[in-house]
Amino acid sequence: MQELWHSIHDTVLSPEWWIAFGGFWMIVFIIFAETGLFVGFFLPGDSLLFVAGILVHDFANYLFGPGHTAEGFHYHYIIIMVIISLAGVLGNFVGYWFGRKSGPFLYSRKDTFFWKKKHLLTAQEYYEQKGTFTIVLARFVPIIRTFAPIVAGIVKMDYKKFTIYNIVGSFIWVFSFMLGGRLLRQVVLAKFGVDLMEYLTLIAVFIILITTLPVLFKFLKPSKKEA
Repeated sequence: MQELWHSIHDTVLSPEWWIAFGGFWMIVFIIFAETGLFVGFFLPGDSLLFVAGILVHDFANYLFGPGHTAEGFHYHYIIIMVIISLAGVLGNFVGYWFGRKSGPFLYSRKDTFFWKKKHLLTAQEYYEQKGTFTIVLARFVPIIRTFAPIVAGIVKMDYKKFTIYNIVGSFIWVFSFMLGGRLLRQVVLAKFGVDLMEYLTLIAVFIILITTLPVLFKFLKPSKKEA
């Protein structure tokens, strides 16, 4: 078992492994998919962004070459966060377009493994309660963030207003989680001499739990619309 753990640690938990297998671009794609494709509702966007913040120095070296970054902070980190933010913006635009084009079909579609009508109904209920600001708030709520732009398209939310909330929400979401990951790694390393790079899996699981459990509780109750 110990040998298996070391094998996993030297591969999946290694920044070199993430980078070698397109780790940065994989994160960009996952953020796009989770915010734009309804089949991406199960993807762990929050934990990935936090881990990306911890790995941002390695991603910068991968994209811009060694020696172009610093352990403290560097403008290249901002470029990386902007790229990921734009992936989230583009994802929401795709979700909005999909909602406008296929709204009636989605409400009449039967459940499948990847499609659950109750997710759409819950997102609509959330949208009606929180108003248009849902496009920003939904970024921080797993599952809801996937279906919120689709609902916005279905109800034909003003496109200009949607664009503004979409851009603001994506940048706040990405920058807050990635800066949080970057800052926490530096603080823990300076105060306790512990590098969070060694605990990426535990961190990811913890974030998934604290962001997903409230949503799971919500989804266990039948939606008012569904009833």
